[in-house]
Amino acid sequence: MKLYYSPGSCSLGAHIVLHEAGVAHELVKVNLRQHTLESGEDYYAINPKGAVPALGLDDGAVLTEGAAVLQYLGDHFVPALVPANGTLARARLQEILNYLAAEYHKAWTPLFYLAKGADATDAQRPVIAKQTYLNGLLADGRDYLLGNDFSVADTYLFAVTRWSVNFGISLEALPALQAFMARVEARPSVKAVLKAEGLPELFNKA
Repeated sequence: MKLYYSPGSCSLGAHIVLHEAGVAHELVKVNLRQHTLESGEDYYAINPKGAVPALGLDDGAVLTEGAAVLQYLGDHFVPALVPANGTLARARLQEILNYLAAEYHKAWTPLFYLAKGADATDAQRPVIAKQTYLNGLLADGRDYLLGNDFSVADTYLFAVTRWSVNFGISLEALPALQAFMARVEARPSVKAVLKAEGLPELFNKA
């Protein structure tokens, strides 16, 4: 099984789930600017959408879209991270994954295309609004998005929210979300993945 990824991107979530599962996998690094692999191969030939993550299965099939990849990995390799199919809890997982993909993740897009040195205030507002909502969910005392059990949705939220540091968005006014980030970052699987991708720990600094 292959995970097509780019360090620090949203594919970080799938990478964490693979480590949580302890399943053997090959990492294939993608240059998202040129849409090529380190071998020079055209990534569009593997995933015509050009995005990560993509999961290359042993039978040659390729699965794309983060929410789908996360649920597939959970169902097949680490069921503790996904509620059972057909339950309300599973519908809640899909509900939050859809929100993360369609609303939260999408809200970051203008920041990635902002001209260097430009004022980011307006582009930050939609992200901060979504973070405020997510902080509200976590502020009821739960440890994770679905309650006190870690799920694949938490890996997605963690991966995307790490971008806050790059784009100068402080979580100081969002203590529940900030605590969530520190809690997830402290997991052994997350520490291992950050090290593997050459990324620093941002929320548990000594």
